Order: sequence, then structure tokens, then C-alpha cells
Amino acid sequence: MTLGPTIAERLNRARVDLRMGVPVVLAQNGQAALVAAVETLGAARLSGLRALGVPELALTARRAETLKARAYDGDLARLAVPQEMGLDWLRAMADPADDLRVPMKGPFQSLREGSAGLHRAAVQMVKSAHLLPAALVVPVANGLALAADQGLTFVALDQAAGALSALAPLREVSAARLPMVASDAGRVHVFRPDDGGEEHYAIEIGRPDRSAPVLARLHSACFTGDVLGSLKCDCGPQLRAALAQMGAEGAGVLLYLNQEGRGIGLANKMRAYSLQDQGFDTVEANHRLGFEDDERDFRIGADILRRMGFAAVRLLTNNPRKIAMMESCGLRVVERVPLQVGETRENAGYLATKARKSGHLL
Repeated sequence: MTLGPTIAERLNRARVDLRMGVPVVLAQNGQAALVAAVETLGAARLSGLRALGVPELALTARRAETLKARAYDGDLARLAVPQEMGLDWLRAMADPADDLRVPMKGPFQSLREGSAGLHRAAVQMVKSAHLLPAALVVPVANGLALAADQGLTFVALDQAAGALSALAPLREVSAARLPMVASDAGRVHVFRPDDGGEEHYAIEIGRPDRSAPVLARLHSACFTGDVLGSLKCDCGPQLRAALAQMGAEGAGVLLYLNQEGRGIGLANKMRAYSLQDQGFDTVEANHRLGFEDDERDFRIGADILRRMGFAAVRLLTNNPRKIAMMESCGLRVVERVPLQVGETRENAGYLATKARKSGHLL
């Protein structure tokens, strides 16, 4: 009998540790490293990491571009960490909040020898934990023994290669009737991934025919727009308009996916908003933080729709990327239903950027 965590569960445990500021140990191809998220790293642990080896800073190429640091590994930059530089320097390297006031943080020593596999996985894990995508990586000799001695989570990346990018299996854990403004015949389904990650929700209007294309909307959670009525985006109006249209037609499914801020999390979304106040558009702000334009995984929506018994959709969207992802996951998109609502004076620039840089059909 095996009671220990699967590799997917171990990866999620590692993400939680990183969010708490606890280092984890990653190993691959006979090499191992202690990894810590720069955002949550404390002074005592930084000192402890330095006592065990020479730290290296791993950043995305997007963040490196802003810092004018060389990214020899394509999507990744590995930088030497000067001995005299402490937490303040590391945080400034990770967080662009003060870039305009203190633009020069170099000169940098970019590393190019050896494998970048552990560094790439470290950044990927920190990013998936909704932290700033910057990781401190300290190569060590015997990672497994060190993890056991210090009680740290150990992840063998040789076993985790597929799990890092795979979609965790989802299962429906509960459902109940919910009369709503949009429709008296509403029902909410809660889906939970097997690795302990964030739950996602399906709002079913009426009783859609599983043998026919369903009117569907993939809506990413937007606390500021959906709950606070933010005028900086069109999310709240899109949510309400989609539900209203489903109610008017008598059937539909709205998937409410917990992928706040295009997948970067609410804290990073607020950082992006702060950068927008400095004059950067929404895409530029994401890049300065070290993220891509859009970090969401729409495979989640396709998986939920399939589990609910649907094979074809009429997709309420202005985003061609959603259509491409649905079709790549085996769902037929028989019609794109435009959803052009919610433009305000405050979000006109945001919508124009989505159309110009992200290809939205507005």
C-alpha cells in the first residue's frame, strides 16, 4: 500500500511551501538545487541558503528584458547574485514597482554554462503559485538527504516532467439548484482538481441538450470587475450579459474559472494595475512583471464541458485563442457569439490594447 503523495500532489505541496517562504528541493538528471521564491524569501532563510551554496537568480526572459539582462537560455535568464546584495536587491530584481525611480540595477553577470532545467522548473513553479516569477536557486550535492534532514519537500523532476504541464484531473464534488436573476432554473456545479488546486465552477442555465451545441462562456474570475464593479475592465458586464443571454434562450453553461488576472493571481494583477498607473498598458505591465500577455489555461474549461456531457459549443467570446483551445481539446465550436459590452471611458484604452496586441475581436 502506498500512502505517500503522487508526483502531482507533491508539486502542489511544493507550490504551497514556496508561497509560505519555505524552500523546496528540485532534482533532475543527477543534479539538485534548493529553490526559494524571491517574493516570500526571508532574511534568515536567505542566510541559510547562502551557507549551503552559491545562489543564482532565475528570471523570465520578459523580466530580464526590462532589466537589460541577457537571457542566454531563451525563455530564461540566470544571473549571479553578488555576495553583498541582500533581500532588497533580490526583491527589486523581481518586482518592477520601483523600476522607473531606480532603473539601473546592474551590471549583471548572466550565466550560460550548464543546464538551465532546474532553474526553468523553479520559475515555472513559482509562477504557478501566483508569485512574482523570480526564484533563487542554490545548487547542492545531495538533494534527497538535505530534504530529509531539513523536512523540505523533494521533487524529482525526472518523474514530474509531464505533471508540470499536465492538467490535473477534475471531478465534480457538489451541485445544487440556484435561482438567479438571469434564470429561475439555475444550477451550480463545483469541480475540484485531484492535486488539491483551485476549484472551478459551472453555472448551468436550464437543462441544455447534451446532443446539441450549447451556448457557453468561459469566464475567468475577476474580483475587481465581477464583485466591485471596476470600470478598468469589461469583465462584470460580460458576466452579466452572458448569463442574461443564456436566461433569455432558456439554456446555457457559464464556466467560472479561478484564473484571476489572466492567470497571474489577484496580487500580481494589482501590481499590474499599479504599473498601468505609471503609464504602461496591460500587456506591457504583465511583461514588466515577468509574465506573458495571458497565462490562463483554457483546457480547464474544455475538460469541464466534456465531463458535463457536451461535445459542441456556441462560444460567447471575443477571444480567438479560446476558440482555438476548445477545438484543440476536441470540442467543436460551431459558432462564435460576440460579447461586446461594458466599454467605458476608463477602460477604452484597455479594450484597444486587447484588440491590437492580443487579437480580441472588438
